[in-house]
Amino acid sequence: MIWNLLKKRVYQLILVAWGVGTLTFILMRSLPGDMAYRIAASRYGQDNVDSAAAEIVRQELQLGESWVHSYLSWLGDLLQFNLGHSLVSGLPVIETVQHQLGHSLLLALVGISLSALIALPLGIWSAQKGGLINTVLVWISTAVKALPVFVLGLVLIVIFAMNFQLFPVAGFGSWKHLVLPSLTLAISLAAVSNRVVHSSVLKVLQSPFYQFSRVKGLSNLQTFIRHGIRNIAVPVIAFIGIQLVGVIEGIVMIESLFSWPGVGHGLAHAIFARDIPVIQGCALTMGILFVLLNGVIDLMCYWIDPRGQQEQ
Repeated sequence: MIWNLLKKRVYQLILVAWGVGTLTFILMRSLPGDMAYRIAASRYGQDNVDSAAAEIVRQELQLGESWVHSYLSWLGDLLQFNLGHSLVSGLPVIETVQHQLGHSLLLALVGISLSALIALPLGIWSAQKGGLINTVLVWISTAVKALPVFVLGLVLIVIFAMNFQLFPVAGFGSWKHLVLPSLTLAISLAAVSNRVVHSSVLKVLQSPFYQFSRVKGLSNLQTFIRHGIRNIAVPVIAFIGIQLVGVIEGIVMIESLFSWPGVGHGLAHAIFARDIPVIQGCALTMGILFVLLNGVIDLMCYWIDPRGQQEQ
């Protein structure tokens, strides 16, 4: 039943939340240097910090406690859905993350949608035509995927922001600010997903049921709409679930590059300031978001593919 699938994702959600939070806690506590001094420098400025200010911060935030006591305290707060307050701004972490999450979801949604608009036509076209067209697309896809996402973003900045001055380089405020970061994410994702679409379409075109439909007298378009799209959708949607790791990774770099006010951008700033509650909140949000989106992908595959329902 579908409830088994949902229960599996709930268990995974709990494990991911605990695992990501614990790993983040250990990594942050293992960083070299005086954490109290770094936090005080973020609050008051590097020139206004001395050992006395650092000691005040240490006493205020109880940074002198043992790891075990701090971890158990954090775990108890997590069970109460209390992510604490930012060590730098003093604002509740959950409010900060909620504000950032909306921007990240917008960027991810637009990026994935643009990726589909690029990958689906190219993958279908290359599978139907083959030959030189497919070879050229393979080389282009390989070259684009070999580029780090921030290099791809810099290329788009040089072309569209500096040379043609069509879009702003960074910030948030209008739809133009969304174009370059979402296009960077979309091109990076489409470089691989168009190959998945190509393989899925080729497999369907060569399948016996598809050839039989053509023999029955259906046109190529009718056959593809009736029997091709649904069979292509399952592996493509499943691959989107695999790509979510790349989406989350790409969002961190893209938001930092374009100063997009999302979770990735906030995470980068929190790491530099050693703002542990914000770091843990952002990491937890990304981990939970990954599990939830994969759950949505599972449900979509379940409803599209009748074989999955029969197996259940």
